[in-house]
This record gives sequence, C-alpha cells and structure tokens, in this order.
Amino acid sequence: MTPKTDEAFLREVDEELRRDQMVGIWTKHGRLILGLIGGGLLIFAAVLGWRYWSNSQAEAQAVKLQTAFDAIAANKPADAAPALADLASSGAPGYSAAARLTEANQLYTSGKTKEAAAKFATIAGDTSIGQPLRDYALIRQTNIEFDGLAPQIVIERLKPLAVKDSAWLGSAGEMVAMAYIKLNKPADAKAMFKTIAETETVPESIRQRAVQGVDAVDVGPADQKGK
Repeated sequence: MTPKTDEAFLREVDEELRRDQMVGIWTKHGRLILGLIGGGLLIFAAVLGWRYWSNSQAEAQAVKLQTAFDAIAANKPADAAPALADLASSGAPGYSAAARLTEANQLYTSGKTKEAAAKFATIAGDTSIGQPLRDYALIRQTNIEFDGLAPQIVIERLKPLAVKDSAWLGSAGEMVAMAYIKLNKPADAKAMFKTIAETETVPESIRQRAVQGVDAVDVGPADQKGK
C-alpha cells in the first residue's frame, strides 16, 4: 500500500537529519577518524612484523642448537661450545635452558663432575626456567653428588619427586631408596622400591631394578647395612 503522505514526509525528514548528522560528524572528527584508522593499520603491520621477526629468530636458534647437537654427536664438543654459549646467554628461555643443560652434560662427560654438578644446581634454582627442566637438573645434580652427600639431604631433595604421580618417580625414587638403605631404614627403602615396581609409568628397566631392590632389602636385615 502507498504510505500516507505524512509518514513519507517524516521518513524523508528523518533520513535527511541522519545525513546531516553524518556530514557533521565527518566534518568535525574526520581527521581523528582517519588517524585512528591509520594507527590501527600501523599497529596491525607492527604485529605482523614482530611475528615474522620472532619466528625468524626462533628458527635461527633452532638451527644453531641442532648444529651444536650434530657436533657433539660427531664427537666434536669444541665445535659445539660457541653455539651453546651463545644460546645459553640469549634471551630465549627455552633455548637457553636447553643449551645450559647440554653444557652441564658435556662437563660431566669430560670428567668435570664438580663443575657439572654446580651448573645443574644453578639451573635447578633458576625460577625463570620451566619446572620439568628444573626437576631434571636437580636429579642430575643429586646423581652426580650422591656418593658425597649425606643420605638425609638426598631424601629431602628428591622426596617431593619420588611420589607415585611424578614423572621422575623412577630416577628420584631409586636414589631415595638407596639413601634409606644407607640410613639403615630397610622398611622405608622397601616401600619406595615397591612403589617404583608397581607403577606402570616407570620405565621397565627401572621397575626390574626396583624388584631386585625389594628382594635385596628382604634378604639383608641390620647386618647387611649399606649393601
């Protein structure tokens, strides 16, 4: 139906007012609007540029770390040292931690056990590094120092990791159990070996050693202390 004349007139007036408002806003704030649009485009371009740069840096660091690993595999640790040192001092937490752990392992392999333990200790205490890597470093440090540590220190260090739901139960639990044996606490050692042996997520080789540990503790009462 053809709208009434007054309705059509009011609609035309409303549309004209809207056009006038839009023109007024553009006349008054046009430069600001253009500036905001331009600023948004610049920010978007900067984000894309930063992502490209970040990915390029990560790729370069990955290549450098792989080159160091290849040199170590080829029994050329001296060739790997510069790349590891550069990555260790870089601002990339992941690659820095991987490089530092590799440096510590290389020190241990070369017979520098004290230096290796000290480096692992530094990594274990670095709160900027992810907890799994810190736990690994603590286990490596304790493993290197085990013979010279008081058994109670071993237990205090590793007992939080020697629990059933821990990914480090096998490695940490073995050392805790041996520390209990040194303290002449066969019941505690047996319980730890038993937990390891019954946990399916622990590697089979460690579980088999744990079964042997349970048998050894059963055989040796007080007169078998330390064996």
